[in-house]
Amino acid sequence: MGLKNLHLRLKVFRLRQLLVGDSRSKKRRSLQKPSWMVPISHGYHIIEDRSFGGACDCGFEEENSDSVVVQREQIEEMEVWFFGVSDSRIGDGITKYMQSHFFDRKPKESQISRKSKEAMKKAYLGAKAKVTEIENADEAWKVGSASAMVMNGEKLVLANMGDYRAVVCKDGVAHQIGRKHRHTGKQSWIRRLISGAFHMPKVRMLAFNSGTTGDDRQPKSLGVFVGAESIDSNTEFIILASTGIWEVIKNQEAVNLIRHIENAQEAAECLAKEALTRMSRSNISCLVIHFD
Repeated sequence: MGLKNLHLRLKVFRLRQLLVGDSRSKKRRSLQKPSWMVPISHGYHIIEDRSFGGACDCGFEEENSDSVVVQREQIEEMEVWFFGVSDSRIGDGITKYMQSHFFDRKPKESQISRKSKEAMKKAYLGAKAKVTEIENADEAWKVGSASAMVMNGEKLVLANMGDYRAVVCKDGVAHQIGRKHRHTGKQSWIRRLISGAFHMPKVRMLAFNSGTTGDDRQPKSLGVFVGAESIDSNTEFIILASTGIWEVIKNQEAVNLIRHIENAQEAAECLAKEALTRMSRSNISCLVIHFD
């Protein structure tokens, strides 16, 4: 009888230990910081009421200032930031599409990266289709947009259209989505030599490419570029900006100009005011995202 009671007591003790241990482990898990608690700060600046010689005859009602969107959502355990700078004539369309086709549908955490890229691409293609309907096609490239989606401070999806750009600063070097790799003379000579010896096929590279060599001038077109990459310790900040910035400031110049400024709002103001000082004639707007 005594052995039976002892056996029951041991079972109760083990069960109590299991329950206490489980509650402690739950408490420890609840005290752990979510993986997305990576400090992210942002700031934006728009130079408004700019008109040089009258309204643009491009099929839209005249609006002088761009639109900026900053949105934060939490889907399950993932933090998602959506940033955008757009010509005011199409900006709402991209934002509304992302809201109804991505955020409102609340995709599973495992699908967020893929779904966000798909939704961004469709949103931009829809905006492009709207712009191409205008009569004055020579002015269409000025109607652009640039967006960034940051997931858990670990993954990044960027998109841009027209001459609006998304530029990432990595370890002090400017990288722009959609730019082809540029080779120095020595690199080109080695590449030609290897290609001639081994008959290697040509590979077209489009991704986040450095803007440190050559200039940043691009054909005036309404091209849409969407890309994704990981955020690492070398990722310092992102610049989303309008035509008014990039027509007078090169990618690397912009990075060099604001890299020493720790406050994102001050950095955005500095970049916009520099473009104004350089007599930019297009809409000036920019948004700076810092990974602190």
